[in-house]
Amino acid sequence: MKILAVIPARLQSSRFSHKVLFPLRDRPLLYYVWREVAKTKCIDQTIIATDSREVVTAAEQFGAEVELTARKHRTGSDRAAEIAKRHQADIIVNIQADNLGLKAPGLNRAINAFRADRGTPVGTLVRRLINNRDLSDPDVVKAVVNRDNQALWFSRSVLPWVRGMRGKPRADQFPYWYHIGIYLFRRSALEQFARWRRSPYEKAESLEQLRILEHGGQIRAYKTRMQTVSVDSPKDLKKLAKIVR
Repeated sequence: MKILAVIPARLQSSRFSHKVLFPLRDRPLLYYVWREVAKTKCIDQTIIATDSREVVTAAEQFGAEVELTARKHRTGSDRAAEIAKRHQADIIVNIQADNLGLKAPGLNRAINAFRADRGTPVGTLVRRLINNRDLSDPDVVKAVVNRDNQALWFSRSVLPWVRGMRGKPRADQFPYWYHIGIYLFRRSALEQFARWRRSPYEKAESLEQLRILEHGGQIRAYKTRMQTVSVDSPKDLKKLAKIVR
């Protein structure tokens, strides 16, 4: 199986414009994500996908392979699908460009597990939520998975809402999970995703993975201990000191 990793890097963000190029220790944030993906042994090719010439210039300066895409894409997976059309690959891994703290060994384990699950069309990563403040943070996407580790739903709200909790913080009383912005697609599943129109819940929550669930698709959740930070606003930058080396 050939495995292609795509890092969609949109320059314009409503909450934090140009965030992928924000300098951290004299490198853009995008560099730290690309560096870990490029070190992942089972990935055959890594491409940064962008609609910005500015991102192209920055990526080429630190040695990344980068390709321009159309500006119309509303999600990273749609942008990854355009790149996948140009390259032969059996598995396409979409890794969000603001997903800081990603580590190559953890990504390698997830990809190998997905590669072995031949009947699984789409996979993603989740981690146990232990910071109670994150429960009420809409930028921390909560995931609900069943006993077979199939994703049931994703939401920016507290999910599930457990009645009758008293005393200790909620995350200490129930195993909440949060979503890490990595998607693993079989080629046919990504092609199907790109053909579907954006769905109602996807638009409401601004969560692309809901398009799959709304169309009756399946997403397997791979549990990980990787601690990552999705940089959604400038306030998230202060979280990076402990996880980005």
